Amino acid sequence: MIDFGVGWLGEAYLWVKALHVAFVIFWMAGLFMIPRFLVYWHPVAPGAPEALLWDERCRRLRRIILSPAMVVSWAAGLGLAFHLGWPLWLVTKFVFVLGLTWFHHWTVAMVRRFAAGERPVSEKGLRLANEIPSLVTLAVAVLVIVKPF
Repeated sequence: MIDFGVGWLGEAYLWVKALHVAFVIFWMAGLFMIPRFLVYWHPVAPGAPEALLWDERCRRLRRIILSPAMVVSWAAGLGLAFHLGWPLWLVTKFVFVLGLTWFHHWTVAMVRRFAAGERPVSEKGLRLANEIPSLVTLAVAVLVIVKPF
């Protein structure tokens, strides 16, 4: 029987941690790119050839990088969380990651709406949204490295 208490990963801990860090980097790269793609797509007329190119770029980014990286980040991260026993700094990080996951799904929904010819968010709003991953990354880095509580 597997004990999901503190230290259950054993010698695999560092490997899982390395996997988590690498896939978080991939996920963050996608989360930095997709709002920027939407900014560039925003002024393009729906149905124009260029709009179809932006739709394809966004869908490939989601399918090849964004969603797979999120899944692996979550899987490895949960394994690490159970290994460490959920200290308070990690619970706080988890809340930030939930927000980042919501943002991920919001961007995917925006891509679908843009593909349907809608522009539900202003270009300025998209530029501001592009800063969310940066702010969350800063908060998470402080929590993981400094462990303030």
